[in-house]
Amino acid sequence: QVQLVESGGGSVQAGGSLRLSCTASGLTYSTYCLGWFRQAPGKEREGVATIDSNDAITYADSAEGRFTISHDNSKDTLHLTMNSLKPEDSAMYYCAADPKPGSDGYCLEPIEPEDFGYWGQGTQVSVSS
Repeated sequence: QVQLVESGGGSVQAGGSLRLSCTASGLTYSTYCLGWFRQAPGKEREGVATIDSNDAITYADSAEGRFTISHDNSKDTLHLTMNSLKPEDSAMYYCAADPKPGSDGYCLEPIEPEDFGYWGQGTQVSVSS
């Protein structure tokens, strides 16, 4: 059973930075897709970035150039470094996992929440102008 726990959210002024972390337990398969999503009140949950077992990375247009996704295999920890934050980045941020046993472990495009079966509780990011 996969369990994910996010941390690192908080309040920051526009232009600031935050680093989100997601500790993963029970992710015993070597092939998988890991992702970050966000959801603002009244909005659909949207993909931010994904990283797969081959370290291939995909960013949403809103994140590319400002956000960096990374995975520390030794600590089973997923990170999202967010720079140059904007008020429109304010949302609940979730990490998610899609174990892919017996597969090549590639993430699918576009980034869709329906592809991920395991989710953390979320961490709130609030960006003020």
